Amino acid sequence: MFRKPVFQKPGGEKEFLNEEWIIEDRSSNVEYTNYVYNPNVSLSITQQRERLPVFKNRMDILYLLEKHRVLIVTGETGSGKSTQIPQYLMEAGWAQKGQMIGVTQPRRMAAITLARRVAEEKGCLVGQEVGYCVRFDECFDREGTKIKFMTEGILVNEIMANPLLPNYSVLMLDEAHERTLLTDTSLGLMKKILLKRPDLRLIISSATLEAEVLKQFFHNDIESKNISAEILSIQGRAYPVEVYYLSNPVPNYVKAAVETVVKIHETQRMGHVLVFLTGQDEVEEAVNLLKEYSRNTKNTPGIPSMYVLPLYGSLPQSEQMKAFQPFSPKVRKVVVATNIAEASVTINGIVYVVDCGFVKLNFFNPKTSTDALVVVPESQSSATQRAGRAGRVSSGKVYRLFREDDFKQLPVFTTPEIQRSNLSTFILQLKSLGVDNIAHFSFPSPPPSKIVINALELDYALGALDNNGSLTELGMKMVMFPVPAMQAKMLLVSGEFGCSEEALTIVSMLQIESIFLFPSHRKVEARKAKYKFSVLEGDLLTLLNVYNAFLKKNKDKQWCGQMFLNYNGLTRATEIRNQLRKLLQKHQVPLVSCEGDTDLVCRCIVAGHFANAAYLHYSGEYRTVCGDHPLAIHPTSVLYTQKQPKWVVFGELIHTSREFMRNVTVVESSWLYELAPGFYQYGTDTDAGRGSIL
Repeated sequence: MFRKPVFQKPGGEKEFLNEEWIIEDRSSNVEYTNYVYNPNVSLSITQQRERLPVFKNRMDILYLLEKHRVLIVTGETGSGKSTQIPQYLMEAGWAQKGQMIGVTQPRRMAAITLARRVAEEKGCLVGQEVGYCVRFDECFDREGTKIKFMTEGILVNEIMANPLLPNYSVLMLDEAHERTLLTDTSLGLMKKILLKRPDLRLIISSATLEAEVLKQFFHNDIESKNISAEILSIQGRAYPVEVYYLSNPVPNYVKAAVETVVKIHETQRMGHVLVFLTGQDEVEEAVNLLKEYSRNTKNTPGIPSMYVLPLYGSLPQSEQMKAFQPFSPKVRKVVVATNIAEASVTINGIVYVVDCGFVKLNFFNPKTSTDALVVVPESQSSATQRAGRAGRVSSGKVYRLFREDDFKQLPVFTTPEIQRSNLSTFILQLKSLGVDNIAHFSFPSPPPSKIVINALELDYALGALDNNGSLTELGMKMVMFPVPAMQAKMLLVSGEFGCSEEALTIVSMLQIESIFLFPSHRKVEARKAKYKFSVLEGDLLTLLNVYNAFLKKNKDKQWCGQMFLNYNGLTRATEIRNQLRKLLQKHQVPLVSCEGDTDLVCRCIVAGHFANAAYLHYSGEYRTVCGDHPLAIHPTSVLYTQKQPKWVVFGELIHTSREFMRNVTVVESSWLYELAPGFYQYGTDTDAGRGSIL
C-alpha cells in the first residue's frame, strides 16, 4: 500500500520497526489463544472496585464534599472516577429523601455504557437504582433511581424546567476537560444555582484540566465568595501504557492507520485495537480496507480472525453497542472510531490504540456568519485521553502517527467550544433560563464579543428575539427542539408552507453525518446509485428522496446495500424523525405534506437558512451574501457536476483545501428578501452580483 510506518520510543533512543513493537514477553507456544481481556475478571465486583486507583481516595472525596460546596477531581484516564465516585456518594447516604446523584457526560454513548457498568457493579438492572437519560432515550425510575447518568444537554433542559434542581443532592460534571458548549453552560448555571441552594454539592471531574483556573472561577466575584471549592488529585492508573511515535511523517494518516493495524495484527499478542480518525467518511474508508484485508487473510495459518467495527456519533445506538460486546479470545476486535471513544467509555480488551493525531472541530467565522468543520491537529490533553483508552483493562501500547517533536508543538488544551462556535442556539437557551443580559453571565471562558453580537443578530432575524432582545413566542418554541436554531425555525414554520412532513424528514436526515456510502473498490457504482436519487433542487431534496424510497422498500437492509446507502444512519433518522414529530404535535404545528411541490419545501428551507445564502459571482466562484466570502460546492454535492445555479443556501461549510458548501439547496434571490426582510435589503440582480445585496 505504501511505506511501512516506523515507530520510535519517546526521546528517540531506539527505533522500533514493525516487527519489534512488542517488548513484553510473549509465549512462543500459544500466541493467540491465552489473552485475558480483564485480569481481574475472576475477582468479585468488590475486589475489582478496590483495585482502582480512586479507591484510595474514597474517604478524602466524602470528607471534602462535606466541607466544601464544589470539589474538583483530577486524575488519569482509567482511575475509576466516572464509575466509582457516584457509588461512594450513594453508599454514604447522599441519595436519600427522594433525591438523586446526577452524573453528566458529553456524549450519549458514554452515559449509557457507564450506567450499564455501574448497574452491574450494584447488582441491579439498568433503570432501577442506576439509570440514564439521553436525547430520544431514557431508562430510569423517578422514584427508585439513585444514580442517574445523562448528557449535558439533558441537564440544561432540566434546569430550564426547574432551575433549582430539587431532585438532586449532588451533581457531577464528568469529562469537563472537553470544554464543550454545554459544559461551560452547565458550569455557569451551576454557579448561579449553588448561590440559591446551600445544600447542593457539585463535583467537577476530568482527566486533564486546569483545576486552579476552575477553582478561581467559583471565587471570581463577590456573590460567589461563599462557594468554597477544593481540588483533589487522584494519583496512579490501573495499568501502564507505552507510547510510540513515528520517525517520519506519513502522507495519508487513514492508510497509515490501516497499515499499523495490520502490522499489530500480524506481529503482536492478542488484544483488541482502537483506531482514532476524524470523521465518519474516514472511519468507513478504514473499516472497508480492514474488512477487505480480513477477508483476504481468512484461514491463513498464523493469522487470527479479525472483526472490524465502526464507532461514530450518528451510528444507531444498537450498532454503537456492538463495539462494547465481549469477543472470543481467538478473535481480535478492531474498533475504528471518531473522538466519540476518547472519553468515559471502556471498550473491553483494548490493548492497542492507533492515534491519527487529528480531530474535526467546528469553527465559526463572525465576518461571514458561517460555521466550518475543520480538521485540525489534536491537543496534548486530547492525545493523553486517547492514550488512556489502552490502559483500562491491561497494560497497553499507543501508536501515534506523528513525530514526538510534533507532539511537543501541539496546544496543551483544545480551544473551548464556546470561543469557536455559533452561539445562536446557546443564547436562546440562556434567554429561556432568564439570563437577559448575556454580557453579565459568568462564563469559565468568555466568548468573543463578535460571536455573541452575530448570534443575537441572527436570533433576531429568525424571529426568536424581539426589539428588546427578549424571547418571542417562536423563540420559546425553538428552544425546545434539540436541533440548531435554523433547523428549529424551519420545522416550526413548515406548517405555514404546507410541507411539515417533508421538513421533518429533511431535518432528521441532517442529523446523520453521511447517508451515502462510497466503498473504495466500488466508487463508480456508488456514484451511479446516488445519481438515481439526485434532483436539481439540491442535496436536501435528494435526502428527502432517499428517505421516501427507504420507506417504500420497507426499510430493507439488503436494498440499502445495493444502493450504497447507510442502513444504520437511515434507521437512526427514522428514530429522530419520530421524536421531532411528537414535538411538532406538542406545539400544534399541522402535519401536512406538500404532495411533491418542491418550491414549497425550498422556500421552507430558506425560511430557516437564509443567513447561509451564496450567489454565483461573475468570476465563476460562489460568494456568501454576508461578507462576500469565496466558497465552492463540495464535490459530494449532487449539484457539483450540474450547471451552477445562480443562488443557493447551504447547511454547513467544510474547510479542506478551501471552504466548501455542503447540503446545498437551489433558491430564488427574491425569496431571501421575502422571507427575511429584516436581514436583507432588496437590490437588483446586478447589485447582488457585485455582493451589494446587504
